[in-house]
Amino acid sequence: MRIAFMGTRGVPASYSGFETFVEQIGPLLVSRGHEVFVYNRTTHVQLRERKYKGMNIIPLPTIPTKHLDTIVHTFLSMIHGAFMRYDIVYICGVGSAMFSFIPRLYGSKVVHNPDGADWQRKKWGGFAKWFLHISERLSTLFPNTVIADSRAVQKYYMTYYGKETTMIPYGANVFDPEGDTSLEKFGLERRKYILFVGRLVPENNAHVLIKAFLGLSTDLKLVIVGDNPYDRQYVESLHDMAKGSSRVVFTGFVFGEGYHQLSFNAYIFVLAAEVGGTHPVLLEAMSFGNCIIVNKTEANMEVIGDIGVTFDGGKGADDLKEKMAYLLSHPEEVEAFRSKARKRVKELYSWDMVAEDYIRLFHSLVGI
Repeated sequence: MRIAFMGTRGVPASYSGFETFVEQIGPLLVSRGHEVFVYNRTTHVQLRERKYKGMNIIPLPTIPTKHLDTIVHTFLSMIHGAFMRYDIVYICGVGSAMFSFIPRLYGSKVVHNPDGADWQRKKWGGFAKWFLHISERLSTLFPNTVIADSRAVQKYYMTYYGKETTMIPYGANVFDPEGDTSLEKFGLERRKYILFVGRLVPENNAHVLIKAFLGLSTDLKLVIVGDNPYDRQYVESLHDMAKGSSRVVFTGFVFGEGYHQLSFNAYIFVLAAEVGGTHPVLLEAMSFGNCIIVNKTEANMEVIGDIGVTFDGGKGADDLKEKMAYLLSHPEEVEAFRSKARKRVKELYSWDMVAEDYIRLFHSLVGI
């Protein structure tokens, strides 16, 4: 099959979960004999080669603003796709749903992954929320199949739209990274820090984590991995919160080997996000054997099962501080959670399993 991925910033992954998903699933599809095409945004990914891990790279321009970036690039990608005879067009992101009928006009089957209720994210203003809400409804009409990355998202689409979806989660690879150069770079020691990884947007609640951490009596550091090029005001507010404390370390975006080292050597990993389905970064943290604390959302609880700790996001920093304090004083429980986390990823969330699920879905759509 000829399979195209549209709607992401492209590969190599350098921004969010969608890019990580494409970088992981694409080569697995290639290894099984399929042709994979990834549309890169030239303003985000400076990759001169037209091949990456066996995938065909198609660079196209965009308008790199918060509201137009994804929509413009995805529209251009779909127009380009009219000349490529794709069997499957896989669209990432709910905002692109309004264009998802275009590939169907030239005979491609359309698979759409909206990634949860994006309109609920705090980063969007009134018009953007309205547009994304409308796009969410359109995602139930135009694509051949809608992907739910968790049972919680699947339940959401059935409850509000009566829409049957195909549940395929994200995956993760279990391995032990080598080296500690990233730890040295940021002045860190193994098991001597609490880790946050994610885009610095309000709904990911880094501000809640920083407030909770600063209330702890501990020698551990808090490492904030991530950034946000679109909302510098929020990022600066996080830095202001941490002023006067040498224990809070902001690394900016870190990918590849450096990110693997940071995740593998943490004492606790905290996912404070309140919106979204299955977070790839959570699965990766589990695959590296982390003790996990998550915001008590339905999707987060579905992913961790009984291998981690939850806090009540409605209670804010106080409850999170209490849960972190408990794990700091119970290292034996932290160690027990580590092995359970890796086992759960191997059993339920391996990328090979995810790839096979997608191949079965694609075959059914094209009638193979």
